[in-house]
Amino acid sequence: MDGGTPSQSQTPVNEEEPNGIVMVILVGPPGSGKSTFCEAVITASKRPWVRVCQDTINNGKTGTKVQSLEAAADALIKGKSVFIDRCNLAKEQRTDFMKLCSSHTDIHAVVLDLPAKVCISRCVNRTGHEGNLQGGQAAAVVNKMLQNKEAPNMNEGFSRITFCQNDKDVKEAIKTYSDLGPSDKLSSGEFGQKSKKESVQPSIMTFFKKSAREDNRQKEKEGNNSSGNVSGNEFPTLAFPSISTSDFQFDLDKASDIILELAQDFLKRVDNVRLALVDLSNKSRILSLVREKAVKKGIDSSRFITFVGDITQLYSKGGLRCTVIANAANWRLRPGGGGVNAAIFKAAGEVLEVATKERAGTLNPGNAVAVPLPSTSPLYQREGVTHVIHVLGPNMNPQRPNYLENDYTKGCKILRDTYSSLFESFASVACLERNKKQKLVESKEKTSGESKNNEKREEVKQRNWGSWALALHNTAKDPEKHKDGLLEISDNLIVLNDLYPKAKKHVLVLSRLNGLDCLEDAKREHLPMLRSMHSAGVKWVNKFLSEDPSLYFRLGYHSVPSMRQLHLHVISQDFDSPSLKNKKHWNSFTTAFFRDSVDVMDEIEEHGSAKLTDEKLLEMELRCHRCKSAHPNIPKLKSHIVKCRASFPPHLLQNNRLLSASNNDILEQIS
Repeated sequence: MDGGTPSQSQTPVNEEEPNGIVMVILVGPPGSGKSTFCEAVITASKRPWVRVCQDTINNGKTGTKVQSLEAAADALIKGKSVFIDRCNLAKEQRTDFMKLCSSHTDIHAVVLDLPAKVCISRCVNRTGHEGNLQGGQAAAVVNKMLQNKEAPNMNEGFSRITFCQNDKDVKEAIKTYSDLGPSDKLSSGEFGQKSKKESVQPSIMTFFKKSAREDNRQKEKEGNNSSGNVSGNEFPTLAFPSISTSDFQFDLDKASDIILELAQDFLKRVDNVRLALVDLSNKSRILSLVREKAVKKGIDSSRFITFVGDITQLYSKGGLRCTVIANAANWRLRPGGGGVNAAIFKAAGEVLEVATKERAGTLNPGNAVAVPLPSTSPLYQREGVTHVIHVLGPNMNPQRPNYLENDYTKGCKILRDTYSSLFESFASVACLERNKKQKLVESKEKTSGESKNNEKREEVKQRNWGSWALALHNTAKDPEKHKDGLLEISDNLIVLNDLYPKAKKHVLVLSRLNGLDCLEDAKREHLPMLRSMHSAGVKWVNKFLSEDPSLYFRLGYHSVPSMRQLHLHVISQDFDSPSLKNKKHWNSFTTAFFRDSVDVMDEIEEHGSAKLTDEKLLEMELRCHRCKSAHPNIPKLKSHIVKCRASFPPHLLQNNRLLSASNNDILEQIS
């Protein structure tokens, strides 16, 4: 490390270099002064700077890392230097921003390594913070971040790293960057002294507890709501009542455990969404239980909140913007009764009843049905609610239908299924809404001539699809034009017969998400869509098996599809079809080129993407999919498989890869 004085080591030097652009990645926890640093430099500097702050990137609201990356790329394209105002405490948080820079762009890190107690004190005492990170909860966030920080080093690709341990160091660094002219460059190396990893002292932990107590007292004064920022505009938010604990008399303690278990799991798997448990009364026992247990579990209070208010007036009366609300419905899915169900149907108007009938006639315990709310609904116009998700939980009240006779083993399973169905339905809706917004943004960018900048901004691997390969893509974009040939249409998927079926029963479940062209594109954020597609496929398998119980089915994707728009094949294993004509057809469904849906979902959940196999598998010799005997051509192979009664390969008999009438119980659970 360079031990020179700041005045020697931080003097700007002019070099013969065609590009004077610099990206400065600020590294430090909340309260370390990153935003103040940026503002001080930008105000005093003659160099054009752009501050990229995730707390304000979404029209003044908290945004995403993707939005931050796009803003940084745009600034670099326009020849401006950039401050990355995020915590950036881990190497992986910094890497994506560094990849945006060309070989002529200098990449610096300024590490605001101030004492933990200073950062915590600033966070707890500040008000009006852009990202709403303030008060006692902020102290715990800072502590957690500091325990996992990774100091930047030159091996990451930085040309210069400056460490600041106190206010004097920070002021000198501000002056250094403020004095940079448009074409000046700073010398390379590490400057300042690294501090050792700091442990939070017991006195600070006492400070945490005191601040948290003060925070909780303030929340009680504000109406007992657990959200410091209730606007909810930054993420899609689901507001839901406690299911089955009122009229259905489910045990509150057991219900609160299940709510938190399912919510915590859901929020780990699905990013950029928020859940709000709602009740009318400040004295609600279920809200109190959930709130207390959520704190003990360490659930992120910015993504899971409890809220006191009328679920039909959350925005107009409470300032909580929820695009989706859940309804504790009756099995007939009709208005009436009392409580939440009556209130939601009344607030939404008759259009909700009509829209619900188009989706489903009845509802079984443990299930959910998402209903798009027409824009003419008062609930849509006044509260901004786009969807109502009807759910039906377990009943412990002997005066109501489907009484479980106090069987809490069965009741807890049904309640888990209910919340799981609710949250997955919400994830699908949120994914669909984000897709619509993205289309709107792309349309605006195209109109304003900014699409060229987008192409430069990010390197995207483009597939060259022929016009014939766009048929499914066009159907997904505008299903009304192809309605006659479709079996099922919903907001997020379409089911249709394969135009050239390779078996007696061969249908496609087609995603309607923009940008999800093939299996290679599917990531964790798409898991709700993949699960919806799988469930739709299983539903059609059930239908086909009711018509012909002798059939066997697989659900899966081609590793490299021939047609654009992600689609799931639901195909019977008889392969009795005149459209199955060649080796490529056969091997695309009977080799590892065909990826079973259950494996795809497991791999994406665990690793973030699915394994893809090589197209060379399509050239393998023809082998029976059951006994694995080899055959010289398709006619002889077809003649053989009609007679073959060998068992299916062992791996297909595991993990529900092969579906048949013999595992009908499993099929009912899946669907």
